Amino acid sequence: MKNITLILSVGFFTACSDNDFDGDSQDNLAPAKTYVYECDQQFSFTARIEGEKVWLFLPSETINLPHIPAASGTKFSDGDSLFWTKGNEAMLEVNSVSYRTCKNNHSKAIWEHAKLNGVDFRALGNEPGWVLTIAEGNKVTFKSNYGQTINKFIISPPVTNQNTHTTLYQASNKNHTILIILEGTDCSDTMSGEAFETTVTVVLDDKEFNGCGKALH
Repeated sequence: MKNITLILSVGFFTACSDNDFDGDSQDNLAPAKTYVYECDQQFSFTARIEGEKVWLFLPSETINLPHIPAASGTKFSDGDSLFWTKGNEAMLEVNSVSYRTCKNNHSKAIWEHAKLNGVDFRALGNEPGWVLTIAEGNKVTFKSNYGQTINKFIISPPVTNQNTHTTLYQASNKNHTILIILEGTDCSDTMSGEAFETTVTVVLDDKEFNGCGKALH
């Protein structure tokens, strides 16, 4: 996050496998959908479909293509570049090069979708599954119990401790109090084994959730 400093002191101040229930779930944020395609030749790119256009974030450039009719799947082209997708697969033609065996990496797409939606920091944990997002510096969304419980908060500026490499946030809404502790230590998701840069502890009222996260900006 723009100024999420991964630094904190554990205490109460007044002041990770991906989950389809994710607060950044693609279907819940229509019309925009985000995909991360991995192709042959070790080429990968992000596609962001917004209504009648697609943004393609390529390694060396970003292009915007309009939607055009297609016999099957969904196609976008400006006459020079072409992007076609159907299901989990896609084809890209750009700069006179064709990439025809591109497949969406669902796990990476969830994180990229959150980033493009303005999320600065995202964390997740398991058993039961939960997802935390911090956007615009102070807007927290915490989804727990596999997305069945949603709480939103406006947080105050964090309390940081450079000696312990920790950052602490706290906030309250009408019904709950949340404490968020970010610790700048390596963390591995308990289900996927994926490595993250931040160990995350969330305390909602008196219930503790543990997981991992990372800054997206």
